[in-house]
Amino acid sequence: MKFANYHRAESIEDAYEILQKDKTNTIVGGGLWLKLSRREIDTAVDLCDLGLDTIEEDEDVIRIGAMTTLSRIEESDALRNVASGIFPRAVSFIMGVQLRNVATIGGSVMGRYGFSDCITPLLALDARLDFHERGTVPLVDFLHEKGKVTDILKAVIIEKSAAKGFFKKVQKTAHDFPILNVAIVKKEKGTRIAIGSRPSVASLAKEAMEYLEKAPTPDEVIIAETARLAKETLKYSSNHRASAEYRAHLAEVYTRRGLMEVNGLED
Repeated sequence: MKFANYHRAESIEDAYEILQKDKTNTIVGGGLWLKLSRREIDTAVDLCDLGLDTIEEDEDVIRIGAMTTLSRIEESDALRNVASGIFPRAVSFIMGVQLRNVATIGGSVMGRYGFSDCITPLLALDARLDFHERGTVPLVDFLHEKGKVTDILKAVIIEKSAAKGFFKKVQKTAHDFPILNVAIVKKEKGTRIAIGSRPSVASLAKEAMEYLEKAPTPDEVIIAETARLAKETLKYSSNHRASAEYRAHLAEVYTRRGLMEVNGLED
């Protein structure tokens, strides 16, 4: 990454104004993945002085500021109490502590990276994104949008509710990117199944979720069919880490195991 100018924003409005002036101007989160890119940026906009690095909760939701580091998420007691602590658990598998001390949730989400271990559990949690101009947008909708984002993410919002969660990351080594990751959250109103690193960005297994919702009380047979649908109805591709066939197999195996766990059934 190369940039000609550095701007330390004094307010969200100030940052937004700079962002609109040139299509190459870019918000800098932790800057880790930007640093590895070959992009040429006119102005790098830093949000570090805007108080966006907090985790706040009320009776209904938890708001994670966009500049909150992954380490703070990993250590958050509030987030550990949501869906079996699925989000802090997922974050704890990301590279090493040094990286998690720098990487931010905002940068992780806005990049829409296929390898993200953050997006998959957030999708299963039905997270919402709070933008400066657009207001609140469901994460699932944001992931399907195309093109450069010209708005500023202020926070990630997670609903507090009685839920059970499951997360599994398959990787070759402890510090490697995922071959596949699976997140499942069971609430009273339904079960969400998200599968990421296919190797494209995480997606809900909608057909599997719809089948499970219409089925009677889940048992081993229903769960096995749900897992098969997660394998058959999502697209899996090959890269240097794994073949499409292997990823699809892993998706079926860990969707089944996850559903057994959140439903309190022995595997």
